[in-house]
Amino acid sequence: QVQLVESGGGLVQPGGSLRLSCAASGNIASINYMGWYRQAPGKQRELVASITSGGNTNYADSVKGRFTISRDKGWNTLYLQMNSLKPEDTAVYSCKAVVITIVPLDSNDYWGQGTQVTVSS
Repeated sequence: QVQLVESGGGLVQPGGSLRLSCAASGNIASINYMGWYRQAPGKQRELVASITSGGNTNYADSVKGRFTISRDKGWNTLYLQMNSLKPEDTAVYSCKAVVITIVPLDSNDYWGQGTQVTVSS
């Protein structure tokens, strides 16, 4: 089994900052991809930012220059630094990982449970 646990969400005023974390654990041989996704009420889930095992990053246009995705060297923890937050950033943020497990030797997508981010004055 693989577990992804997010933390760091909360209520913040417009212009404020939050840092989300996603801790990965379990039957992990390697992680090829990790990403942050968000879903606002009444909207489809969208990619916010992603990072590959090679360190390549990708951002949604709406968050470029404000959000930064990063990971620790061991791929144990994924981060999302969110600055200059706007009300439209309000959503449930979830992390996703493409994990190669040890036993069985296989590749699957895993998701965390999500963390609420609310930007409001």
